[in-house]
Amino acid sequence: MQRSLLFLLCATAPLMAQAADATDNALIERAVRDYIESQHKVDPARMERGLDPKLAKRTYWQAADGTEFIMQTDFDAMVKVARTYNRDGTKFPAQPRVDIKILDVDQRVATVKLSADEWIDYMHLYKNQRSEWKIVNVLWQYHDTTRQVNKK
Repeated sequence: MQRSLLFLLCATAPLMAQAADATDNALIERAVRDYIESQHKVDPARMERGLDPKLAKRTYWQAADGTEFIMQTDFDAMVKVARTYNRDGTKFPAQPRVDIKILDVDQRVATVKLSADEWIDYMHLYKNQRSEWKIVNVLWQYHDTTRQVNKK
């Protein structure tokens, strides 16, 4: 009897791990979709749900005088973006591009690449005690990097 139980546990452990992986992947994708779709659909609650309050979103930028710097955006700014950026419904195409690639997951941390219509985001997420995945870091750029030069 004990042998049968041990065999059953050994046989089902990989299946249970795959199920956990699939659940984590779905929850990771949900957090990333909350981030991007909250901007498409003007839904700040979804942005809040997907982000950690200590979010650090950064990109390289060049000022008109040639000065280089890292532009940083935080949680509050991203919630405001979700609330206001696409309020008139003209900032995105009717069928926005959303390509999510989960690059790596290791227990409670993950790295994701989001390719959207005009930009690319590399994201770091973590899983909290409630098994929620939250975006804590974003490094982004436009596909057309010449847009990241202030020409004024």
